[in-house]
Amino acid sequence: MDFNFSTFLIEIVNFLILIWILQRLFYKPLLAMIAQRKAYIEQTLLDAQTIKQQAEAECQLYENRQKLWEEEKQIALSVFHQQMDSERGLKLSEFQHELELEQQKNQVALNREQQEFELYAQQQALKNGAQFASILLKQTASPELEARFIHLLLEHLVTLPEACKQYVESVENQQTIIVKITTTNPIPTDLQQQLEQHFVTLISLPLSFDYQQDLTLIAGVRIDIGAWVLQANLKHELSGFAELAYDFE
Repeated sequence: MDFNFSTFLIEIVNFLILIWILQRLFYKPLLAMIAQRKAYIEQTLLDAQTIKQQAEAECQLYENRQKLWEEEKQIALSVFHQQMDSERGLKLSEFQHELELEQQKNQVALNREQQEFELYAQQQALKNGAQFASILLKQTASPELEARFIHLLLEHLVTLPEACKQYVESVENQQTIIVKITTTNPIPTDLQQQLEQHFVTLISLPLSFDYQQDLTLIAGVRIDIGAWVLQANLKHELSGFAELAYDFE
């Protein structure tokens, strides 16, 4: 086959025209499409990176918030435990204080009961002593014994008992108080004077003395001042002396 230069030249021209047509109509749009696609991919990658960074930031923020929440929870629990401990200590202190007060009240009540029992025992001892003394003195009842009772009464009656004081204080000023003195035998004049002087010393109001006799007293004296009565005789077993001993302790 012979080489034809003109044909070869035409083929070259045709090839160049084809290259121009391809470059004009196909290659440039393809490059533009590739460039656009590349830009889209880059933008997509950039957006994905941005989303990734935002996600990482959100994750870090969540972790920080969770850590902060855990710290706040621990602080709240610590404060709660401290408050509970403080409240428990306060309640325990109040309970201890109430228990001590209750113990003190019980001790006071116990002391009062013990004092009342001791006082009752003393009163019973005085009454028993008076009863025993009355049994002995009944055998020797006489005017001399009665006078001795009166002298003993003057020695023991150094101040008015509380019941008698209340009556005297209730009497109006300048009103005469009647002192009724009852004995088994007539009282000698000098002994009457001693009795009257003794009561004048004890009572500042005007006094009127009324002397009477009562054989049932056996021996001794009974004194009435208003509603107050003092029995110091064998009939009543020397209860007046027991009363005076109780009032003046």
